[in-house]
Amino acid sequence: MGNVAILTDSNSGITLEEAKELADVYVMPMPFYINSELYFEEIDLSQDEFYEKLRSADTKITTSMPAVGDLMDKLDDLLESYDEVVYIPMSSGLSSSCQTAKALADDYDGKVEVVDNHRISVTQKLSVYDALALAKKGKNAAEIRKFLEDTAKDSSIYITVGTLEYLKKGGRLTPAVAAIGGLLRVKPVLQIQGEKLDTYGIARTMRQAKQKMMDAIDDDMKNRFGGSDNCVISIAHTQEFEEALNFRDELLERFPGREIIIDPLSLSVSCHIGPGSLAVTATVRHDI
Repeated sequence: MGNVAILTDSNSGITLEEAKELADVYVMPMPFYINSELYFEEIDLSQDEFYEKLRSADTKITTSMPAVGDLMDKLDDLLESYDEVVYIPMSSGLSSSCQTAKALADDYDGKVEVVDNHRISVTQKLSVYDALALAKKGKNAAEIRKFLEDTAKDSSIYITVGTLEYLKKGGRLTPAVAAIGGLLRVKPVLQIQGEKLDTYGIARTMRQAKQKMMDAIDDDMKNRFGGSDNCVISIAHTQEFEEALNFRDELLERFPGREIIIDPLSLSVSCHIGPGSLAVTATVRHDI
């Protein structure tokens, strides 16, 4: 038997194929209901298919958490080959899946540790990488969980949206505010600082929004994280790969010599902000 398996969900951006290449990493596909029909990310719902459905005016998409039975089956399967499992779901501030998994873990006599480290998308992926590195160094599941929760707030995400339509649909903007914002061509800059999606600021153009986001991560790295040299900068997007490449060039001008990760933004977040959105993240790189 192996020692510790690392399990995450597809909100991390880790694909099933990437998980196979990493070894000892496994992914729970996130479920979505589209007009009441159940789909699973990467199994029968690709990124392109998701956005095609999201753009349709008569389509209703709702997010869900992995079914308890499916998660139990996965844990039982992993514990046939591993001594312990570390499960890293999306932030408890964005979904109830983490708390449900924690309650479920109580039935596994300490063999399953559920990490509530308040992350999603690229930042969640980096937590998986940290967990894998710690497991390879011989840390047990409880030690890995403690490290990830102790360092949970060493990360930030800033997002600007392509349209206000999806924030309005999700009830995060009133119709009146959304209408005025559309007329004024306002681009809100949102933030995820662990717990939930909140407003950070307002910009008039995409250029101003990107500048605002770069200023924000620069300030975080200097004043929260102890310097930019300690941090990984990442870009996430909703079907905006070309724009993400351009944004990377702008970030490299400001933070030269960096390797900048580009990933699609989690579909669970994309449901609420829609296509055409762009995000930048800063995450502390820990010496493991």
